[in-house]
Amino acid sequence: MACFLVPGTEAVLVTGAALILAKYEKNRAQLDLTSGAPAQSGNRTGFSRKLFWLAGLLWGGVILLAFEHLWHGEIQPFFPFLTAAAEGPEAVSEMLHEMATVGVSMAVLVTAVWGVMVGVTAAIAKRPGKAEAGAAA
Repeated sequence: MACFLVPGTEAVLVTGAALILAKYEKNRAQLDLTSGAPAQSGNRTGFSRKLFWLAGLLWGGVILLAFEHLWHGEIQPFFPFLTAAAEGPEAVSEMLHEMATVGVSMAVLVTAVWGVMVGVTAAIAKRPGKAEAGAAA
């Protein structure tokens, strides 16, 4: 019924954090250039970009789930937007239970998949490149 609201809330928070972090990273890069400090590695992916990966995964799932719920008549484009809210306290209780179980598990699963993605990219980035391996031989 409303399981997409939990990952949707996470998507809003992650997008906000990614935007703030991207602004911080940009300001720090400009400060490094003006102070003459050594620049960070150019091929390194910033954490804000990785947060945008998570936001993209979450937003994609939320949009698909919202469309599916709209298709099945569980949400409507006018107040109250969730049909369970208009059906009474038992329906609201069922909706909150679904949000607490299905919604939270979906958000945790997507975040875990993103964590694996970040771990794999970190492992790949730590690997020596082909040029370095050839020079060492």
